[in-house]
Amino acid sequence: MHIYDSVKKTKLPFEPITPRKASIYVCGPTVYDDAHLGHARSSLSFDLLTRTLKALGYDVTMAKNFTDIDDKIIKKVRETGDSLEKITTHYIDVYKKEMRALGVSDADIEPKATESLKAMESMINGLIEKDIAYVVDSGDVYFDTSKDAHYGDISHQVVNDEYNQSRVEHNAEKRNPKDFALWKACAEDEDICFETSFSKGRPGWHLECSAMIEKHFAHTHSNDEYSIDIHGGGADLLFPHHENEAAQSRCSTGHELSKYWMHNGFVNIDGEKMSKSLGNSFFIKDALKIYDGEILRNYLISIHYRNDFNFNEEDLLNSKKRLDKLYRLKKRVTPTKASKPNIAFQKAIMAAMSDDLNISVALANIEEMISEANDKFDENPKDKGLKKETLANIELIDELLGFGGKEPFSYFQIGINEETKEKIEALILARDEAKKEKEYEKSDAIRDEISAMGISIMDTANGTLWEKL
Repeated sequence: MHIYDSVKKTKLPFEPITPRKASIYVCGPTVYDDAHLGHARSSLSFDLLTRTLKALGYDVTMAKNFTDIDDKIIKKVRETGDSLEKITTHYIDVYKKEMRALGVSDADIEPKATESLKAMESMINGLIEKDIAYVVDSGDVYFDTSKDAHYGDISHQVVNDEYNQSRVEHNAEKRNPKDFALWKACAEDEDICFETSFSKGRPGWHLECSAMIEKHFAHTHSNDEYSIDIHGGGADLLFPHHENEAAQSRCSTGHELSKYWMHNGFVNIDGEKMSKSLGNSFFIKDALKIYDGEILRNYLISIHYRNDFNFNEEDLLNSKKRLDKLYRLKKRVTPTKASKPNIAFQKAIMAAMSDDLNISVALANIEEMISEANDKFDENPKDKGLKKETLANIELIDELLGFGGKEPFSYFQIGINEETKEKIEALILARDEAKKEKEYEKSDAIRDEISAMGISIMDTANGTLWEKL
């Protein structure tokens, strides 16, 4: 397995801290609103990584955090009158439901900021004792970036980049302009606060991930160079978030936070970077109202994870056509039992995904497999061995890439509402009864009625099956 390291800016062989084990931490959402396609892109990218590593035989532990204390959440509490717990629990539940619809499994570890406050306080106190962190008159606690000789090593652009510096909070109480908040003291009129030995307040955003990683991974291996194997997130997190995480962890523990850093690209809507400030944020919940989760997944993973993704419906529909081909092939081998996948196909698709998740090559291999299988079935439709092998190939695709696992006729019924489904099933039953009574004109009339609804029916040994035309 080779992965692209965002810090070293090169592709590297994956050599985990502990042989055959992989620890991954991905920055999750701040849960004050519905998840958008940017959240989906990140989750899908690291879901593909997890699936690939597992297919290669690695024992993978995936962690994804939920930021459930933040200024945006507090603003939501004030606007709605709901409790912080009610708001964050709701959006966590919705997020996880939507991720499952996209075929993304829950992470093995899902820490919340509010459940990790002791770990954060301990890390801050350790940094204060070393004079790497300092408390100002307001009660805020800042990290002194001048004390970290390696500050800037993650993003490689922090020192003289005026744009990036503008993203760091300015405060006259700070020792250095680049210093960042580890802890924010509460104002007198604030009630969402947590008591610590240094002040009553709430954690800085960067701190929580470092503390969570140390809490959940520090004692899982004997290596003293790194805490985890892979730290991931969107490209927008490289600075300041990941830069600051790395600095505070490095100075707290004496070793680097992560051996590898991986970042996925942005999502654009028709060429414009997705941003709520631009008014073009596309919520996952809205996309799922129109498209099945598997169809969205197939589309969203079709561009390499490091590239920016330009979301538009024309490309989505073209992507669906490719998925349709896979399910039409699956129809040709259903029902049967899978044997083992074709060795050459398995090697090709695994080699592609082992090359920094090279999805373009993997999808090309799938297209070739579909074309060759169809050609062979055209020559010999009853080839049982080929049917078993083809089904095994499709099961491999589902395990590795997360699509192709549906029953094929059900797939081609996606988009039909329940009321229409009930009507179609009733008409099919009436047609079957008419055929049984040898009322062939009535049977043909019912078929025509069903066809006029945009539905194709097929009489098989397993009964009458139907799908959208």
